Parts: sequence; structure tokens; C-alpha cells
Amino acid sequence: MTLYFIGLGLNDEKDITLKGLEAIKKCKYIYLEYYTSILPTSIKKLEKLYKKKITVADRDLVEKKADEMLEKAKKSNVAFLVIGDIFSATTHVDLLQRAREKKIKIEFIHNASITSAIGVVGLEVYKYGKITSIPFHETKTPIQVLDQNQKQELHTLFLLDLDPITKKFLSINNAIEFLLKNNVKDQLAIACSRIGNKNQTIKVDKLSKLNKIKWDKFPQCLIIPGKLHFMEEEALQQWK
Repeated sequence: MTLYFIGLGLNDEKDITLKGLEAIKKCKYIYLEYYTSILPTSIKKLEKLYKKKITVADRDLVEKKADEMLEKAKKSNVAFLVIGDIFSATTHVDLLQRAREKKIKIEFIHNASITSAIGVVGLEVYKYGKITSIPFHETKTPIQVLDQNQKQELHTLFLLDLDPITKKFLSINNAIEFLLKNNVKDQLAIACSRIGNKNQTIKVDKLSKLNKIKWDKFPQCLIIPGKLHFMEEEALQQWK
């Protein structure tokens, strides 16, 4: 019996790999982690493709009640589905460690994530510094990370908080207001929504100009570039 960690990619139900789909068809129980990101498609469409019933796994189930899933994996094949790639959140590493402690067989099936797909904006991926999140609650951490990255002339990727269960999302507008309120200068930034989706939106401008746009398609992220190579500057022109 096996616990499969399966990445779903960033777009819709068709982004799953053939290997991932084959694994799901072997599983008796299917759990969809549904608190670190969202897919711009419905769970019903996933179920139709998989021909399986999906259990939505919120943060409480994954972090505090994971034994339900792990005990089932001792007797049956279980799929743990993750939007994007499987280890983009530390919670998933914790689940992996708990499964190993229980001697449960594990298989990994990776997929595209925001950290790879973000290359579409035109910045060199290896020039990103530490990634940080802007949460719903007040914190200085994103500002500290930005300062550290800028001292090293590196790009900063801000992931924006969300709670799909309650349909609560922190928008690019909220993120920009947070940054400006915390004395981040009005500088060039890249605003992105639904990266990896055919309807993705990417805009490049100063923070104040980006804040005049109503950002209402999720998930979203924001980038403040570090020192730009001339090829990066040319690549960003397409989004202005």
C-alpha cells in the first residue's frame, strides 16, 4: 500500500501528469490539499476526470488530523493531491516525515509550481532571493526579506495569503498598500495573477500605478526586481 504525493500543476484538471493520473486510478482514497493555493477549475471537474470521490483537506486535517489519512495508507493506496508541486509548502514535508515514521510506502509525482512558472515574466530565475509571503495578519517579515534581498541585488517574490475554504484572498492591491504603508518606496514591480493559466495576467509598472488596477482573479503574486540585466529589462517591456 502506498501514499502518493501528486502535484496538479497550476492551470486546470488537465495539468496533471500521465503518471499522476495513473497513480490516482490505483488509489482508494483521494485527498486534495486545499489551503495553500487554488486551481481555476472545480473539484467536480477533477472528480469527473479521475472517476473518484475527492476529500477536501483543509489545514486542520493535514496538520492536526493527518493520522486519518496515514492510517488509511497502511491498508490502501492513498493520493495526496497538491496544487502546483508537492513540496512547495513545509506542511507537506511534515506529512512526509510522519508517513516515514509509520513505515508507509511513499511515491512522489512532481509538477509545475509558481517557483518554476514565474520564469514567464522574464526575470532570471536564479537571481531570485528568499521567497516570502504577505499574510492576512500584520508582520514585518516580508519587509525584512525584501531588505535582505535588495542588499544583494536579488529579485523578491511575494506570495499572497489565501483561504480557499472561506473564499478569502489577499489581493495585489492589499499587498501594495501593505508595502507602501511600511515605507517601501514606490518602485518598479511585477504584478501577476493566475500564472500558468491561459488567462494569466502580468503587468509591470510602479507600485502606485499597479494599485490603480482592480486585481480580482486569484491566485496572485507580486515581484519587486533587484538589479536588472539588460536582457531582463527588455523582457519586461512586453508586460508594460
